[in-house]
Amino acid sequence: MSFSQQLYATFHSEPEADYMEFKGRLFSRGEMAALAGGAMALLEAAGLEKDLSIGVVVRNKPLHAAAMMGLISTDRWLTSIYALQTPAQIAQELRDSHFAAVFADATDWTPELIEAARACGTMAIRLDLAAEPSIAPIPGLEQPGPGPFRKVEGEPGLEILSSGTTGKPKRILFPSRMLVRAVESTRAGRSGPIDPDICVWPYGGIGGMIGLVASTALGRHTIMLEKFNVPEWVDAVERIKPRIVTGVPAIARMLLDAKVPREKLASIQYFMGGSAPMTPELQDEFERHFGIDVIWAYGATEFCGTIISWSPDLHAKFRDAKRGSMGVALPGIGLRTVDVETGAVLPVGAEGYLQAMVPAVSDDWITTTDLVTIDADGFVFHKGRGDGAINRGGHKVLPEKLVEALRSHPAVLDAGVVGLPDERLGAVPVAAIELRSGVTPPAEGELVTHLRTILTTPYMPVQIKIVPALPRTTSLKVDMRAVRQLFGD
Repeated sequence: MSFSQQLYATFHSEPEADYMEFKGRLFSRGEMAALAGGAMALLEAAGLEKDLSIGVVVRNKPLHAAAMMGLISTDRWLTSIYALQTPAQIAQELRDSHFAAVFADATDWTPELIEAARACGTMAIRLDLAAEPSIAPIPGLEQPGPGPFRKVEGEPGLEILSSGTTGKPKRILFPSRMLVRAVESTRAGRSGPIDPDICVWPYGGIGGMIGLVASTALGRHTIMLEKFNVPEWVDAVERIKPRIVTGVPAIARMLLDAKVPREKLASIQYFMGGSAPMTPELQDEFERHFGIDVIWAYGATEFCGTIISWSPDLHAKFRDAKRGSMGVALPGIGLRTVDVETGAVLPVGAEGYLQAMVPAVSDDWITTTDLVTIDADGFVFHKGRGDGAINRGGHKVLPEKLVEALRSHPAVLDAGVVGLPDERLGAVPVAAIELRSGVTPPAEGELVTHLRTILTTPYMPVQIKIVPALPRTTSLKVDMRAVRQLFGD
């Protein structure tokens, strides 16, 4: 059996088992499988071949999960569409992509999107989570038009959006068989039974897709949050009492800033996460306040999941000695660093771009733009992103270093740093900062003085803007495109 066939069999087993909870409503596995089957029956009845690209305007909602599981488990091509765009942008994406059919929430079927579907001959399927969940075509768009529609060559699979923190999210193509890594990633660093999951990862990205597929494959019950918020998340923790929760650094910071009482999270032993580096300072503060061990990991959309991780055992042995590390390679994964300019393989301890060998994804080394060092014990330390470096008159400024220095000021909760064009120097750094609750806003001069004690002159931002809240993507990463817009054209 292929991975998709195994997934289908598991998805349709134990129909009475709890599958997903959303806003207090419980969906059984059988109910979700029936919804997925109904969605696929619409495509079959319309005569749509399996190599045609089917779009999903992805939101963290049960009907979206059902539609996506239906596509994946029946070897159809799923293409995710970023939901946090304007109606005009989503409509343009439909026109550009020539989808044979599109699944979208009832609220996303705006006049602009309906008109685009009509113009392209795209079958339009509305996901309506009302009193009675419904997956049904929009009247007048029940059948696809003459096309042409986009076909995808090769093995059945899916196209997942990258995080989109530095630019427009791009689609990365995966055969469905690679989703076996979703199960591997979920089990990374864990032992024993799989706890119920509180899903905070957006389904449109690889983190959310891994959670959806792994929960189905492993029979894991999921409480889905449409969007992370502290009260709803804490309520879920108190009800299901998980030993392990997952998230991004921003979630750890938000829980601390909300001053959540330690006893409310008493069941949690491990906070496992990734998506962005966890600073040692934030890890120290989180572990001290909540008594929860932080088990961090590193992955990327290109790897279809995690490739580097800590584990509880590693945390117990090396927590202080390897402070600031992302962990070690997972079993079967090869790691090395290469020279940024020449691509030559570097010795242990040298800083360069990270390369990874992930057999389930590729037979070749995959090069990233993450700058890392790998020590003699195999622990990987993130040093910044080469593609985000700001060239200030010949000096390389890594935004992550400036962000880390700003966060070390007692008034600063988080920061976003981008480079702006400069006629004389080529580019200069600017910073937007979000303050901690209840603090007195520091003067810009005070922040620069603080930075001068940590960083060299090229790192000094030419402007620091205090904002009520930093703009973020659905995965709670700081949205650098939006940060750039804060400083005008």
